[in-house]
Parts: sequence; structure tokens; C-alpha cells
Amino acid sequence: MFNVSANGATIPAIGFGTFRMPGADVLRMVPAVLKLGYRHVDTAQIYGNEAEVGEAIASSDVPRADIFLTTKVWVDKYRHDDFIRSVDESLKKLKTDYVDLLLLHWPQSDVSLAERIGALNEVRDAGKVRHIGVSNFNIALMAESVSLSKAPIVTNQVEYHPYLDQTAVLDAARKSGMSITAYYAMADGKVVGDPTIKAIAAAHGKSEAQVVLRWLAQQEGVVTLSKTVSEDRAKSNFEIFDFELSPGEMRALHALARPDGRIVSPRNLAPEWD
Repeated sequence: MFNVSANGATIPAIGFGTFRMPGADVLRMVPAVLKLGYRHVDTAQIYGNEAEVGEAIASSDVPRADIFLTTKVWVDKYRHDDFIRSVDESLKKLKTDYVDLLLLHWPQSDVSLAERIGALNEVRDAGKVRHIGVSNFNIALMAESVSLSKAPIVTNQVEYHPYLDQTAVLDAARKSGMSITAYYAMADGKVVGDPTIKAIAAAHGKSEAQVVLRWLAQQEGVVTLSKTVSEDRAKSNFEIFDFELSPGEMRALHALARPDGRIVSPRNLAPEWD
């Protein structure tokens, strides 16, 4: 298992994502992945499954202190009092007195970024949050967040897969000591069957998914999320630390990026992308 160091945070390089995962699947999968060795679990207020994530962690054999737990504040809770209240609600649902990482879920809002970053710092100062970050921010908003925050910003969670070039965002993050956390790594399933990825996978005796996850984890400062409701697939997704992609293979995967590669861009939430 690799860890990514970012502005004082030590983040397990592969996390288990729970986006669009019903509660019953969360209760089944989270203990299973913790047993497999995962130590990073990612949820959000809007996912509607924080309570199940909390129950699953509490009922597992892995101590809470050994788990890196992330959640995100939804955009309708950005005003200061709503923000603080929502974090308390999240902690109650998650059955914990702190989360390791709290993110602003999307940037678009009528609430000033200064107010939002101020609230992030406040809950961190109160000990409810170990680290703070953002999600779906462009380079300008990342820079503004860093300038507004007393505490270090440790990550920007963004869509990232071989079909989407995030070089500029990665470079900006690295210059600020931040990590990038990649979601939608499988590009909504498009990586499976891709000839380039398939050939690299065959050369290593690995699956396309394993190759893509390894490609992400092998990049400096990149954390990747993996989501599945299959225990077998979760096991396979975790088995990416016993092989290494060559520089040529890394370049071949980067070369798959295309101008229309972005999948997630809700008009009322997304920024102007870089």
C-alpha cells in the first residue's frame, strides 16, 4: 500500500468510494474492503449513505484511528451556520467525533468562497476535522482557496482518467503541496476493452482496471478512488502495488486524453474548467 503526502496529510493512495451506493451495499462492502486492506473510505452528505458508512466502520474489526475517512459538505449547506450544523450531523451519522478530510463538494454557490473556507477552518480548529480540501475546483479557485485558508488545503478531488488530461491541475496542485484525488477512474467503464489499455494489461497479466488504477497511483501526488459492489473486483482493484508501469506505458496512457474526455460537468455546479 502506498501513501500520498500532501501538506501534512498522509492519505492512502487508493480509497474506496461510495458514490451512488445504496445503504445495503455500503453495509456489505465497507467491512469487506477494510478486511482486504483498504484504509481510506470516501463518502459525502449528498450520497445519503453516511449513516451506513459509519455503521460499517464501527462494526468492522479495524480501529477507527487506522481509517482515513472523507466526507463532503453539499452546496446547500455552505452558509456558515448551516455548514457547522451539517458537519455535526455528518459526524453523528458517521459515528465518529472527527473526519480525516472534509471537502467542499462543488464550487458554484451564492455563498462567498471566503465564508466557505472560513467554515472549513473553523471545524478544523474545533477538532471535528483533521484536514480540509476542495472538490471539482479549477486552478484559479484552488489558488483562491489556498490564499483564503489559514490551514493547508490538502487535496482537490476531481474527475481523472486516461481520457481526461489533468496535467495543468496536477501541476498547480503540486506547486501548492496539494494532492489530487481522482474519481471516475474507469471513465464510466470506457477503459474496459480499450485496445491500448488492454495491451498493457496483457503485458503485466493484469486487468484494464488494475492498469488504470496503477497509472493513477504511480503519478506523484495522486490518490485514486475505486468503487464497486463486487468483493472480487474490490480485491482485484487493491492488487496494484505488485507491478509497475514503464515510462513508455505511462506516456501511452496519458496519450489517450482527448478534448471531449470529461464526463461529469453539471451546469449549475461546475466551474469553468481548465
